Amino acid sequence: MSARLRDEIEAKRAKLQEMRQARIIRQRQDSERRATTPVKSPTQADINALLKSILGPDDALSPRSPDLTPASSVPGTPSLGHPDLPGPSSLRVSGRVSRISSAGSDRAGFGATLVHSATENILDRPITPKFTPDFIDVQQELFELPQRERVTYNKEIQTADTDSDTETTSDEEIREIVFRERETTVDAERTLERLEEESATLDREIEEEIRDLTEEEKISILAAPEFLDFVEQSSKIVQRALNDNYDYIRDYTSGAETGGDDSEGKRVKRICSFWDERYCKNRSITDVDWSPKFPELSVASYNKNAAAVNEPDGIVAVWNLHLLERPEFVFHSQSDVLSVTFSPFHANLVFGGTYSGQILLWDTRSKHLPVLKTPLSAAGHTHPVYAMQMVGTQNAHNLITSSTDGMVCSWLVDMLAQPQETLELVHAGHNKTGEVAITTFDFPDNETTAFWVGTEEGNIYQANRYDRAGAKAGLNQYDVYKGHSGPVLGLHFHPLIGPVDFSDLFLTCSVDWTVKLWRARSLAKPSTTTQTVSSIYSFDEADDYVYDIEWHPAHPAIFASVDGSGKFDLWNLNADTEVPVVSTSVSADHALNKLQWDRKDGRRAILGGSEGRLYVYDIGDMAIPRETEWNDMQKTVAGFVGGQTNGVEVDSRMLPNGR
Repeated sequence: MSARLRDEIEAKRAKLQEMRQARIIRQRQDSERRATTPVKSPTQADINALLKSILGPDDALSPRSPDLTPASSVPGTPSLGHPDLPGPSSLRVSGRVSRISSAGSDRAGFGATLVHSATENILDRPITPKFTPDFIDVQQELFELPQRERVTYNKEIQTADTDSDTETTSDEEIREIVFRERETTVDAERTLERLEEESATLDREIEEEIRDLTEEEKISILAAPEFLDFVEQSSKIVQRALNDNYDYIRDYTSGAETGGDDSEGKRVKRICSFWDERYCKNRSITDVDWSPKFPELSVASYNKNAAAVNEPDGIVAVWNLHLLERPEFVFHSQSDVLSVTFSPFHANLVFGGTYSGQILLWDTRSKHLPVLKTPLSAAGHTHPVYAMQMVGTQNAHNLITSSTDGMVCSWLVDMLAQPQETLELVHAGHNKTGEVAITTFDFPDNETTAFWVGTEEGNIYQANRYDRAGAKAGLNQYDVYKGHSGPVLGLHFHPLIGPVDFSDLFLTCSVDWTVKLWRARSLAKPSTTTQTVSSIYSFDEADDYVYDIEWHPAHPAIFASVDGSGKFDLWNLNADTEVPVVSTSVSADHALNKLQWDRKDGRRAILGGSEGRLYVYDIGDMAIPRETEWNDMQKTVAGFVGGQTNGVEVDSRMLPNGR
């Protein structure tokens, strides 16, 4: 039985209990009122007045009167002993008078009793007539007095005595009140009986429902998808609350006098690390990205776990800074996921590029499997996709992907059945094949057509998606950015921030243990003959492969790099160009594969490790640039360019202050 019916039954029970209690209280009050009301004893004046109203004048009962005239009290009765009566018609009165019956009010009943007693006493007295009449026996019928209305009182009737009259209630009204009271009582009793029956039925149903479940029923309940979803969501909420590391007893007055440590804000501090044995064991992180909508969310892609044949080959995990023990979302793939990115225009969408060449789209509002994916056909990618980027605006944007066979595809977000555009990058100077094995690429800010690609051969090329003035779509094979002696693993253009435009500068990193700074050739004057473009500076501090590089999103002179030795290096070109300002050993036993600055203010960076751990670091106040940073950066770049002679790179150690 439902809880609503149970509540109704309890309410009716309470109402009946109140009615019973009220009835008991009224009965007790009536009893107390009757017990405390005094009974007024009749006085002699009351008795005389009553006799006068019933028997006639006072002289009729006076002992001084020689004759009794019953006619004054009883109509139709001849006078007794009256001098005006003729002698033959005189009456002889026996010594008794019949009792006068009365019915009606309390006063009438009481008066009848008094009349009976008084008349017996008075009429039994000897009467001395003035003369001796001759009496004869005469039988005369006495008339009864009219019956007065009897007034009754109960708990529903209020009376008020006055000197003149008494309020009365008719018998019909009394009967109607009593009838209504009886009906109310009967209805209440019937309702109580019905409620008791319903309560008993409810108790029986509850007893039937409350029983021990069998093992099969318990297993079926625990395996139900609805139950699992409920546990998943509720446990996430609890863990987020438990992971709140805010110091509630922090003393804000300590250190206020001295202003704190001068070195405060210049240290790199680890905030947390994400790792879940269930999903991350025996896997490496292949790519990372921050959510453009929620600053606490980050995403990481993972390759295959060779020790678990029944698990998905590739997974993508979305991590939350307020949920450290497990990922917020986990997505599956049938192939290793090599690249991943959040959609900057749709907060719920995550794109991934796989080893098989498929492009997958997951939605955080859906389950683990992708909601859209590209077909495995020659129309798209058939080789590993190591790089992808979303370009355009909110109303017109495309997902650009590249694979190691030189294929560049442009996709619409809501249609992955076939690419909107395809571009195959080939180089005629290659001996065996014209393919350009793309390992990474990047678009400059405010540019959606021209982009630069890094290749396995170590060179960087510029390419166009469309034909433009003086250049055709495809690879620009004449301008060759040559400087690395191994595959290029990372490429990133300077963001367009601040008063000075440095968007023509880009950084690259390679397996040759170096990071190089380049200046892009002007797109307005493409070369018609082969030209070798050298880097304007080289950073040779690393002791292992440099896997990723990225400019800071807010500070013009800061960039970061990660390498195979597990170090996280933070460079500030305005401070020093020889060594990083901060070098942090994140994982001494494992390499760091990827890094990404957060898109809000650049205070935090996520680092992906080869052991499957995702690290979050905070650089403090170093992320806040001074007003002079852009002018200082101009001087630094001018020193780099001045160190070149006829396009030949000069060893940075021969320049003063590393410039």
